[in-house]
Amino acid sequence: MREGENGPAAGPTFFDEVGGTPFFEKLVHDFYVGVATDPVLKPMYPEEDLGPAEHRLVMFLEQFWGGPGTYSEQRGHPRLRQRHIPFKVNPDARDRWLGHMKVAVDAANLPPLQRGILWDYMERAAFAMVNSFEE
Repeated sequence: MREGENGPAAGPTFFDEVGGTPFFEKLVHDFYVGVATDPVLKPMYPEEDLGPAEHRLVMFLEQFWGGPGTYSEQRGHPRLRQRHIPFKVNPDARDRWLGHMKVAVDAANLPPLQRGILWDYMERAAFAMVNSFEE
């Protein structure tokens, strides 16, 4: 059981429904396989090794979907837009990000309801990160 705003909430979280940590680790790993070879996205990562970025995204997604709160414990409030301000996230970068994430989401073979919920979030998040319309 998990705590809700009005007391205990019954039922599994989305995190539980999709398979917990192993699901998010595979999803994010599959995503970063594409990012590693992307000439627009890869330079946005300050570390040559994408492992730390992969770990941070796993923690973020786990927490967002009802899993452990490790992301906030280690990094504070997610502040997604603020964390992405140093990078020029234009529509091309957004679309590339979504393309790699779509490959990962498709590879996850989720049931249609969970796939739709997850993909809807990914699209909204990607569009929200756009902070430039320069080429």
